[in-house]
Amino acid sequence: PKQRSFQVFNRIPSLRRARRQALLAGESVGFVPTMGALHDGHLALIRQALQENRQVYVSIYVNPTQFGVKEDLSSYPNTLQLDLAKLRALTAESWSDDSTGQITAVFTPTTRDMYPGLKPSSEVDGPGSFVTITPLSSILEGASRPVFFRGVATVCMKLFNIVEPDTVYFGQKDVQQTYVIQRMVTDFHLNTRVKVVPTVREQDGLAMSSRNVYLGRRRRRVATVLIRALRAVRKAFINGRTKRDDLLAAAHEILDEELKMQKALPAQGRALFEVDYISLADPLTLKELDNVKTAHGAVLSGAIKMLPVEDPSDSEDAGTGGGTTTVRLIDNLRLEQIHSLLQRSQSQARMSSPL
Repeated sequence: PKQRSFQVFNRIPSLRRARRQALLAGESVGFVPTMGALHDGHLALIRQALQENRQVYVSIYVNPTQFGVKEDLSSYPNTLQLDLAKLRALTAESWSDDSTGQITAVFTPTTRDMYPGLKPSSEVDGPGSFVTITPLSSILEGASRPVFFRGVATVCMKLFNIVEPDTVYFGQKDVQQTYVIQRMVTDFHLNTRVKVVPTVREQDGLAMSSRNVYLGRRRRRVATVLIRALRAVRKAFINGRTKRDDLLAAAHEILDEELKMQKALPAQGRALFEVDYISLADPLTLKELDNVKTAHGAVLSGAIKMLPVEDPSDSEDAGTGGGTTTVRLIDNLRLEQIHSLLQRSQSQARMSSPL
C-alpha cells in the first residue's frame, strides 16, 4: 500500500538502506535531482517519474562546485520548507491514484557528506575529484561558465552512485546539461536511463526557472525576448530557410529591436540585457552548423543576461535581492520536431484535398 508521506534523508547510509529495500521489493526507482526552489517545471519532472516508477526519489542540494568564483552561491534561493510542502501536496495528489507511483524519499545531503575529501573548489584548476566531459562541457554555456558542467557532472555522478536510480529525469530547458549527463552515463557505463521532459513555460512563453524570482516586474516583462527570438528562427525554418546566417538573422532582429527600444527609455523604466550567444547546433554533437539539413534538424539555443535594475523606486518590485544581481536566462527549441510536424500537416492536407 502507498504511504501518505515520504521520508527525508540527510545521510547517505540511511538512504542506501531504503534504496536496498526497494530493490529487494522489485520496485523501480525514478530520480529527480534538484537544487530546490521548486517550481512547476520540477513538478512536471516528478509527475513524469511517478507515471513510470513505483517509487520516486527527489534530491534537494545546492551544489557549490557548479558555481564559478565570481558567481554568488550564497544568493541562490534556499526554500527547503516550502519545497517540502510542495512535495507533500504532490504526494497527497498521487496517493489515491493506484496507476502511479509515489514519492518515497527526499534526499537533502550536506556538502561535507557529498564532498568528504577536500573542500570543493570552484577554481578552474582547483583541487578535488571531478568528472569532466569534454568537449561538450567547454562550449556554449561552458564557454561562459567554465566550471559549471564539471560541477554538474561531478554531483550527478555522486548522486547516481548513491541513489542507483533506474531512470533519471531532466528538463529540456537545460538542453546542454542533458547532453553532458547522457554522455557521462554512456561513457562510464552507468546503469541508469536518462529521460528528458519537455520545457514547462509561463503563459507568455518564458521558460520556468528557479532564477526567475530574481527578475522582478521590469526585467520579467522583457525576459521573454529570448523565446521570442528563438521562435522567430523557428518560423523562418518552417518557411524554408536553412542557412545559418538567414536563420540567426531572424533572432538578432528581435533581440536588437527590443534592446534598442529599452535603451530609448529612461533609466527608471527600462530593463537592459546582453546577448551571450545564439547557437544553431548539430543535434548529435552540439557542434555549430552552417546549414540545417531538414532531415537531420538542429538544436537552437540561446542565453541572455538581464542586467541589474537601474534606479529602482522604493515601491518597485525589483525581484529577490532587490534587482542588484545579473540574471542569466537560457532557452532552446528543437527544429527538426517542428519540421516533422510541418511535413505531417502537409501530408494530411494532401490526403484530405479533393481529387
